[in-house]
Amino acid sequence: MRIAIIGSGIAGLVAARQLSAAHELTVYEAHNYAGGHTNTVSVNLAGEFHAIDTGFIVFNDRTYPNFCRLLEELRVESVPTSMSFSVRADEDNLEYSGTGLAGMFVQKRNLLRPGFYRMIRDILRFNREALDQTDDSEDEKTVGDFLTQNGYSPQFARHYLLPMGAAIWSCPTSTFENFPIRFICDFYRNHGLLSLKNRPTWRVIKGGSKNYVQALTQPFLDRILLSTPVQSVVRGPESVAVATKLGVNHYDEVIFACHSDQALSILGEQASGVEKCVLGAIPYEPNTAVLHTDTSLLPRRRSAWASWNYHIPAGTSDHATLTYNMNILQHIESRHTFCVTLNEDLAIAPEKIIAKFRYSHPIFTTQRKSAQQRHGELIRNNRLSFCGAYWGNGFHEDGVNSGLAVASAFEETSLRLQSGDPAHA
Repeated sequence: MRIAIIGSGIAGLVAARQLSAAHELTVYEAHNYAGGHTNTVSVNLAGEFHAIDTGFIVFNDRTYPNFCRLLEELRVESVPTSMSFSVRADEDNLEYSGTGLAGMFVQKRNLLRPGFYRMIRDILRFNREALDQTDDSEDEKTVGDFLTQNGYSPQFARHYLLPMGAAIWSCPTSTFENFPIRFICDFYRNHGLLSLKNRPTWRVIKGGSKNYVQALTQPFLDRILLSTPVQSVVRGPESVAVATKLGVNHYDEVIFACHSDQALSILGEQASGVEKCVLGAIPYEPNTAVLHTDTSLLPRRRSAWASWNYHIPAGTSDHATLTYNMNILQHIESRHTFCVTLNEDLAIAPEKIIAKFRYSHPIFTTQRKSAQQRHGELIRNNRLSFCGAYWGNGFHEDGVNSGLAVASAFEETSLRLQSGDPAHA
């Protein structure tokens, strides 16, 4: 069977690996590299050489079972890392990091702030109450509704829950307020975010995430067309026409392994009513990511530096604004501090910028659950299938799972999908 796969992120690559031995594949990728959000930059700075991840960075041993099994099959090594979190709020002159009491009170004035103690009490309260958010009737309640109805303090919302959620899903805090609270509580519970104990071990790919992409693509590397965006996909009675700058090619089946909004854009008027309804229910949020060495984007106090550092600038922000300290995350030994910052490129000293990228992340509303439950309707339906991390929580494990789900419809799966909690990320 001739199959086209549009997109070379984790979902598309997993599907391609499963199908490559038995089918004639072509993988189309708009960018000049394969991997999607897995984008490792080779840096040569003042005689130092480092491989630094700028998109996908971490995974864990609990909620990424199929991704971990994939790494084992590929014999790709990983190492443990730290997942500490800090908040810097300029307008409130506040800094803290979640690295224990020393981190919480790294700014001594926090000892004298009643609102800060209220935030801590609300964190403990939320950790208890979130465990009880298991009623299906809560599916329509948003994070904002939950905060208001349960009387949580503004400090807890502004300086803890909203920044953490915005950091995890790379979306504005105002957008995160509209996420379903049941979805958030399930995710936090499964990832050990509601307790200081029983947390999963977070890991990074040794030598950079590109190492798993290189291993994963070996069986079909010659069938990946880089810098070849798909312009249109048109279904015919006996085949599907895929148009690119190279011309038009016909396939028996096409797998959309790109984002939901990209798939709808490519299909245009060709999209069916079901495709428009389901894919349109999961939009995407664009983010600018900058790799740089400007430490002014981190907390002012070095002792507050963490793996993830959320910045609340004075005034309002329409985007998630956070900085990943890559030296901590990837165990980089250097006299430079390598950072990846989202959506604050204008605040970074130009001479310290190494590279810029644009990534998009799925946004989950109260329509998420009903849309995702219809995934089966969009697998091998009229010669088209759709896979991507947006069918789950938006993370690597979800991309693997959706790629396996599509591949299994072709009955060519050497790596079987390991069932587990649907809230795995």
